[in-house]
Amino acid sequence: MIAIITGDIIDSENYKSSEWLDILKDYLSQLGESPKDWEIYRGDEFQLKTRQEEALKTAIHIKALIKSIKGLDVRMGIGLGTQTYSGASVSESNGPAYHRSGRTFESLKEEKVNMTIATGNDFFDETFNLMLKFALSIMDDWSQVSAEIVVKALENSEASQKEIAKELHIQQSAVSQRQKRARLDLVFELLDYYLKILKELR
Repeated sequence: MIAIITGDIIDSENYKSSEWLDILKDYLSQLGESPKDWEIYRGDEFQLKTRQEEALKTAIHIKALIKSIKGLDVRMGIGLGTQTYSGASVSESNGPAYHRSGRTFESLKEEKVNMTIATGNDFFDETFNLMLKFALSIMDDWSQVSAEIVVKALENSEASQKEIAKELHIQQSAVSQRQKRARLDLVFELLDYYLKILKELR
């Protein structure tokens, strides 16, 4: 069982690709090799294969990275399932995970939401996507500095506020305030719940 994340940069035509492309490429390169594990195509769209357990965390990490750039945001459809054919590239591969990711990605604009997940289990999808919609009401409004704090937390969840403050050259109190504004506690609760639900689906 794998996860496929299909996404695009929102309103990318209003920004230079140099503002976000290298940041996204650098992160995706840490997760696997291109084009077998990830691809960026048609200018502003991307597709990534990852482990089911890492899918939501990876998607939120990508969102935080993109939102750390002023004015930018990203849409992503996450599909869980199997891979029935492995091509030379992720876009040539096939299986239920790919179909679900593609379908849920295509529905994002119509549903006016920036992230959804499709597992093949209707009850889980409806329940979790409702929770995700509430979480997105916060994540969609992350400021650049809030998004930056989320990136740091996802890169190293064990890092103390003091360590983050030193890295960002800000006061520890500022780190605490930014974490609260970003609702970092909610992000980690959502990730924990996602992992619990995955166990139920097996």
